[in-house]
Amino acid sequence: MNTRENNPFEGKSSRREFIKTTGKLAAAGVLAGVSIPYVHAAGSDLIQVALVGCGGRGTGAASQALSTKGGPIKLVAMADVFGDKMTKSYENLAQRHKDQVDVSPDKKFIGFDAYKKAMDCLKPGDVAIFATPPAFRWVHFAYALQKGINAFLEKPITVDGPTSKRMLQQAEEAEKKNLKVGIGLMVRHCRGRQELLKRIQDGQIGDIICMRAYRMQSGGGATGPKPQDMTETLYQVRRFHSFLWASGGIYSDNYIHQIDECCWMKGAWPIQAQALGGRHYKGNSVDQNFDVYAVEYVFADGTRLFYDGRHIQGCHNEFASYAHGSKGSAIVSTSSHTPGRVRIFKSHVMDSKNLVWAFPQPEPNPYQLEWDDLIDAIRNDKPYNELRRGVEASLVTSMGRMAAHTGQIITYEQMLNCPHEFAPDADKLTPDAPAPLKADKDGKYPVPMPGIKKDREY
Repeated sequence: MNTRENNPFEGKSSRREFIKTTGKLAAAGVLAGVSIPYVHAAGSDLIQVALVGCGGRGTGAASQALSTKGGPIKLVAMADVFGDKMTKSYENLAQRHKDQVDVSPDKKFIGFDAYKKAMDCLKPGDVAIFATPPAFRWVHFAYALQKGINAFLEKPITVDGPTSKRMLQQAEEAEKKNLKVGIGLMVRHCRGRQELLKRIQDGQIGDIICMRAYRMQSGGGATGPKPQDMTETLYQVRRFHSFLWASGGIYSDNYIHQIDECCWMKGAWPIQAQALGGRHYKGNSVDQNFDVYAVEYVFADGTRLFYDGRHIQGCHNEFASYAHGSKGSAIVSTSSHTPGRVRIFKSHVMDSKNLVWAFPQPEPNPYQLEWDDLIDAIRNDKPYNELRRGVEASLVTSMGRMAAHTGQIITYEQMLNCPHEFAPDADKLTPDAPAPLKADKDGKYPVPMPGIKKDREY
């Protein structure tokens, strides 16, 4: 491992600074912050929640927050750019959680500044959920820091180098303030994966030789031309999976989970990536995504992680992650994120004859466990800050994406120090403001051009 003297990123975002004892830490492998006197919610047992970003994932996160045990918890404010999303979210949450949803009409806020108004309804020690497009993570979390509010940030946390540096600084400030920060990489909270990690660290499959992961599905991230009745900025925010500035595209938003879980099992971040990718059957779609990605991540010891992504209808689908060791192999994810149904085999033939261990079924839902762990840390003032690790996972994911989009080998340091900030004015956006991405006269947006644009993705 590099020392602080020869590695300028040590202590902030070292590619190799990865806590191998993660799986042995309480429940979730959180990074310890600096402990200071702390009283949650001004001494009250009630934890108040504000939901910023009322789409499907935000609504799900709010529901899981309200499903935690151990004390009273209420949703008291909501914020979004789109009123229809908020209405649907509120109706779903109110129906399911009834008295725990106490959001009066004057606490439902619409607009790009709505996040401030929602957090103004909270007290220090309460918790805000940030589930808007990732471009706004640093903007929203900066206000949470200012207000002394705990936070849950949906993944990915960043999509480029400049915002990664910014949020690493925010992570340090959050630690100093003893704020509790959860990140939506819920697989790390899966009890089955935690047990698998311990067994890998104990040498049950030997030294990891390579890993492989797949997310091949029927579509995602495509969008047709902008409707006439919507501003350019609102259109791009609404269709954020289609635009790299807003989400990192389908690559960052979808692939981060498996990239993170494989690096977790390895106990390290990769040092570089090379990749292939291309666009195929786009039709009238104007998004920036490739339809296929094939990435080779390289770790410092030479081990490889091979990642394949595909978003084309009519093809073989697979959604799984595997680890291969010198003495056997393991399934990290079976099909989607949950249930993991993790298993260990005595050879690289993963069948019942070679099975030596499997986590008991049914297994707890990690989407709920990540909230159980976060709220427990808030109520009992346990050190809990996943932000730095979430930024690093986002940066490593962006490294593979940039390798595919430029056709170059991209190192961790190159990704971190790439000056191309996709949306530098994300904190100043309004519905009528110029969008971060401009269309040409035919309504088409710039797309990656590997081998032609080598130092930036578009």
